[in-house]
Amino acid sequence: VPLVESGGGLVQPGGSLRLSCTSSGGTLDYYAIGWFRQAPGKEREAILCFNNRDGSAYIWDSVKGRFSASRDNAENTVYLQMTNLKTEDTAVYFCAPECSPAYTNWGQGTQVTVSS
Repeated sequence: VPLVESGGGLVQPGGSLRLSCTSSGGTLDYYAIGWFRQAPGKEREAILCFNNRDGSAYIWDSVKGRFSASRDNAENTVYLQMTNLKTEDTAVYFCAPECSPAYTNWGQGTQVTVSS
């Protein structure tokens, strides 16, 4: 069952957004949750790999220092907190129950548009 992303929208450069990742089929009891994005005309890229066990994260250079992840067990949700957004962050954002870009069962994603 693909995961469900939400929370996208239009934000000005320098602004913040928080995306949510939930499971329509049950819990998010996976070892890791991967966050990915796909900008127009570009391939999907990994941006953050969240360790669901200890809360640590590996963050790719493109978003390091600006993006972070957390989990709310009560809400069965993993969040992607995005700060200091740039126009180049404009993309459709996806989450997955693993951190490999070879994952195939993608959800619809959520659109993030950074524009003044």
